[in-house]
Amino acid sequence: MSNGTVVRMKITLDDVTPAVSRTLEVPLNIRLDRLHTVIQTAFSWTDSHLWEMSFGQTGFGIPDPEYGFDGPFDARKATLAQVLADTRRKTFRYLYDFGDAWEHSVKIERISPASPHLTYPLIVDAIGMRPPEDCGGPWGYAEKLEALGDPHHEYYEEALETLGDDHDPNAKPDIPLIEARLEALAKKWAPRTRRKT
Repeated sequence: MSNGTVVRMKITLDDVTPAVSRTLEVPLNIRLDRLHTVIQTAFSWTDSHLWEMSFGQTGFGIPDPEYGFDGPFDARKATLAQVLADTRRKTFRYLYDFGDAWEHSVKIERISPASPHLTYPLIVDAIGMRPPEDCGGPWGYAEKLEALGDPHHEYYEEALETLGDDHDPNAKPDIPLIEARLEALAKKWAPRTRRKT
């Protein structure tokens, strides 16, 4: 997916130690539902839970008809360019999994011309391994990490079952894998050229 202008953003997973963040460059005109997919890919989340992006008091997600008109605006009908222009914000929030409540702080670092030699979305930097899904959110994860470090801890077995004996919160993210997955998204979203008949 290419565009004349790109946005560099740093996305930090809140309340998690060791620190977990991703720095991405995405087209300014990306739809918010696709930005969600890019974030999921960059963090290697499994995209199996509800989510919402909040720009101040304005939320975007995939509306659920059961909620009527009280839910978020439709992320499939809004672009990052539109929302940044409307809200005049340099930061926003991304919530993944309403149960575990994985809150991410997103900071727009710069808006600049796209490089003709690069494919977007693009990962610029990746720090830290994200926690496993369904492990109780930031506080549940912290408790399980503590228990995993002590075989005599009363919740050691539970932590072992949830995190696995090979879980290393200090491991380096697999950047080449993230790059390959983002490149696949770029190809999938590339405009199709119509054949002349």
